[in-house]
Amino acid sequence: MFRLTRPLFYAARKTTTGITGLKVHHDPIPALKQTYESTLQTLSAIPQSSVYRQGAEALTLHKLKALEKANGDIAAAEKELDEGQIEQSLEIAQDELSLANKMLQWKAWEPLEEKPQPGQWQYFGKETTASTAS
Repeated sequence: MFRLTRPLFYAARKTTTGITGLKVHHDPIPALKQTYESTLQTLSAIPQSSVYRQGAEALTLHKLKALEKANGDIAAAEKELDEGQIEQSLEIAQDELSLANKMLQWKAWEPLEEKPQPGQWQYFGKETTASTAS
């Protein structure tokens, strides 16, 4: 008798995502978990005071917990993550990892190299700063 493991069963069962350019992943849960962990590792190199790090880290931890809560069940993971198909979640996670690497390279948390022109951050008669933006 031929025994199918969960990833093989999933691959045998699902042949297309129905989304042009998005292929079915053969084993999406471990790949997604690895991507979330890599993102958290990359974010740890950004200063904790960075607003980007705080937001991205909180979101990634939330998604990682949701993935672990699904306990290897792809349908449950898709429902918990609420991002469409698991392949879409993997693509979103890879994009976030790529952005985290770029933010690390850009050092977006550092002050501007040049002072902004007077009125550059003024919109609709109000001055906007990081502390007043909502």
